[in-house]
Amino acid sequence: MVFPDGFVWGAATAAYQIEGAAAEDGRGPSIWDTFSRVPGNVADGHTGDVACDHYHRYAEDVRLMAGLGLAAYRFSVAWPRILPTGAGQVNAAGLGFYDRLVDELLAHGITPYPTLYHWDLPQALEDAGGWASRDTAARFADFAAVVHERLGDRVRTWTTLNEPWVAAFLGYCSGVHAPGRRDPAAAFRAAHHLLLGHGLAAQALRAAGAAEVALTLNLAPVIQTDDGHQEAARVDALMNRQFLDPALRGRYPEDVLEIAARHGGLDHVRDGDLAVIHQPIDLLGINYYNPSFVSAAPGEPANPAFPGTEGIRFEPPTGPTTAMDWPIEPSGLETLLVRLSRDYPEVGLLVTENGAAFDDHLTGDEVHDKDRIAYLDGHLRAAHAAISAGADLRGYLVWSLLDNFEWAFGYHKRFGIVYVDFETQRRVPKDSALWYRDVIKRNGFMGE
Repeated sequence: MVFPDGFVWGAATAAYQIEGAAAEDGRGPSIWDTFSRVPGNVADGHTGDVACDHYHRYAEDVRLMAGLGLAAYRFSVAWPRILPTGAGQVNAAGLGFYDRLVDELLAHGITPYPTLYHWDLPQALEDAGGWASRDTAARFADFAAVVHERLGDRVRTWTTLNEPWVAAFLGYCSGVHAPGRRDPAAAFRAAHHLLLGHGLAAQALRAAGAAEVALTLNLAPVIQTDDGHQEAARVDALMNRQFLDPALRGRYPEDVLEIAARHGGLDHVRDGDLAVIHQPIDLLGINYYNPSFVSAAPGEPANPAFPGTEGIRFEPPTGPTTAMDWPIEPSGLETLLVRLSRDYPEVGLLVTENGAAFDDHLTGDEVHDKDRIAYLDGHLRAAHAAISAGADLRGYLVWSLLDNFEWAFGYHKRFGIVYVDFETQRRVPKDSALWYRDVIKRNGFMGE
């Protein structure tokens, strides 16, 4: 079961989850530094102050990647490390870190895939309104230009945003992510300004000569478990098409506009915005973990993360789950990839995150994570089936390279294919890492 020639194999991380060094070398505070210090926001009061100490141990981590045969490494650039207040004076030491990281990757034959925004907004910009403020989109484009100027001679593919749905609706609506606001109107404004920031950054990157521009979205099939279909269509509009359609078609779904209008109006959507958002992109990054299952439930209040879902029940999993209690449904990845290539054939696809948390235990120098191997095996088989069905899938990046700070769950959920002892910072490749190394070596795996 072999993947196409040139298929990209790699792994992904995010700055706040692994770097640590939160107050070193001029880095300013981010919304996650602030949010994680509020009692009750993060399990056991954990923060990303140290995380995996990747800021100091990046060379060791790149050697690990090379040993696993990774061809690509997706990392994010910490905005507050480059522009400590979000704008203005550039912090040379912060840029220097990514300069060294990119050089180290290239020296080991690993292609860098930087993501410019993975949720660590500088706190100074949140204090000025955050993503609910239009100005943040402009500041993001400025940030993109600064980073490209330093790294653009060695980086080919640039991803603007990671999962704007999460940033907008978990950050500004349900409040379970930074900045912890609970304001549906602000969430819809944030979603629009994130998309606007993507468009402005894409323009800035193209103007500076970027070869490829990408956008990464968390996407999921929405499956209705009863005889209806309207409920699934509404959730699909809010979760998937609210971001796919503006970026790739230049328009919002009508049902999203109707819901947004009921939650604060549409004054934030200005003439010309959708033309800016609708920039040509070369790759659509897909973060897939599981489908959503819904049913009609008259009288059910809206899900806190999905304003406008009154009368819809989000069904709990009924089969096997990960340690996050997320259903394990590999077929959902095939369904999603085939749909995306059918509905948006103009853009290539890259799985930028796929993986699972399980309760891993270190035994001597080994971690036997057979459940993760089974998870990854199933999802790679689904990806291969999607390619066979016509999906234009060009690569797969496992989430995550390292166990890390898992947002509101702190250090309790381990997604890595490499085990991290957070007391000593010792790294131990799990069985899944060795299995993945063999998949990469063969560009596939044995069929059954």
